[in-house]
Amino acid sequence: MRILIVKTSSLGDVIHTLPAVTDAARAIPGLRCDWVVEEAFAEIPAWHPAVEQVIPVALRRWRKHPFAASTRREWRAFRQRITATEYDLVIDAQGLFKSAWLAHYARGPVHGLDRASAREPLARLFYAQRHAVPWGHHAVRRVRELFAAALAYPVPAQACGDDDGATVADAATYGLDRQRILAASAPRQAPGRARFMFLHGTTWPTKHYPESAWRELAAIASAAGAEIHLPWGNEQEHARAERIAAGLMGAQVLPKSTLAELAAALMTMSACVAVDTGLGHLAAALDIPTLSLFGPTHPGFTGAWGRRQQRLAADFPCAPCLNKTCHPLMCLSPDPEWPCAPASTQVEPPCFSCLPPQRVWAALSALAGQTPAPPSRPR
Repeated sequence: MRILIVKTSSLGDVIHTLPAVTDAARAIPGLRCDWVVEEAFAEIPAWHPAVEQVIPVALRRWRKHPFAASTRREWRAFRQRITATEYDLVIDAQGLFKSAWLAHYARGPVHGLDRASAREPLARLFYAQRHAVPWGHHAVRRVRELFAAALAYPVPAQACGDDDGATVADAATYGLDRQRILAASAPRQAPGRARFMFLHGTTWPTKHYPESAWRELAAIASAAGAEIHLPWGNEQEHARAERIAAGLMGAQVLPKSTLAELAAALMTMSACVAVDTGLGHLAAALDIPTLSLFGPTHPGFTGAWGRRQQRLAADFPCAPCLNKTCHPLMCLSPDPEWPCAPASTQVEPPCFSCLPPQRVWAALSALAGQTPAPPSRPR
C-alpha cells in the first residue's frame, strides 16, 4: 500500500505527525509513504524509515511573489511530482484549506477531518472521506486517531493514554532513524560534563521567556559548571543568544545550523530547556530530556510529547490565555496572596513571573538527574 501525507508546517506540527506514521507502518506491513511538506522542514520526514519520498512545497515563499516566473516554474514542477504516482490513499493531516487544496491535486482518494474536527471547516470540501476526531486532546493523539480512521486499523492503546505524553511516548513512537540524522551532519563530540541547550526562539511575542530570565538561568548553570549551548535561526535570535552568553564561562552561541546539525547536537545534550517552540518538539522526538516553559499556551494540547518531557506552566490567573499579544486589561492582576505577585509587575509577559530562573534551574537539574525536583508552585 502506498499513501501520501500532506502536512506542510509548522516544525512542531510536522513532528506531531511522526507517531501516526509509526502506527500506520506497524499496522500495515509494507506500507510506503510519501510526504508533502514545506521546504524548510523537508529534512524531518526523511528521517522516518516508512517515508520513501519527500515532496517539498514552498507556499510560504511563493505567496510573496505569486506571479514571478520562478514561482510559476516551481509550481509546475510540484504539480508534476504530486501527480506522478497513483496513491491508494491521501491523508490531509493538517485540516487547513491550503493543505486540502494541495492534497486534491494528488491521484488518490483524499481523507481528512470533518467539519466539526478541522481547524478550517472549508477544507472538507476537498475530501472524499471525512473523519471525526474529538477536540480537547493533544495534537499527537488527534493525528494518530485520524490516521487510524483513514487506514482502518485500531487506534493504538498508548494513543489513548494520558494526554500529558509523559507515559505514552518514547523514541520508538516517533520512529526517527538516528543514523540517518548523523549521516547528514558532522559528528558531534560526546558530552564530558553537563551540557544544556537553551531553545529560546519562538514565534508569538507572548511565548518568549524574558531575556533577562534566560541570562540569569545561564549564569546559574555556568556557575554550576555546566555548558550552555544557544542555537539561533535568524538575526534577532542570534543577537539575543549573544547577549545571553556574553561573559559567561561555558556558554556558547552555536553557528547557524541545518535541522540535521541541530538534531545531532541535541543528541549530545544532558537536557534542554525550551519555550513553546518547534525545536522543543524535535528534542522530544529524539528522546532528549526537555523542560518546556509555558505562559500563554496550553501544554496539554501542544506541549512537548514524550517519555522524558517535563512542563512548567505559568500558575497565573489568566494563563493560558492563548493570545499572541499580552493585553493589560485582559491580564488579570494576581491578588497579594498569589505566589508570584511580587515579580509580576517586573516581567513581560507577567505570567512568566511564576517561572523564575531559580525554579527553572531546580527543575532542569532534577530532569538531568542532579538534584531533587522543585515544588509544583513557587513559594
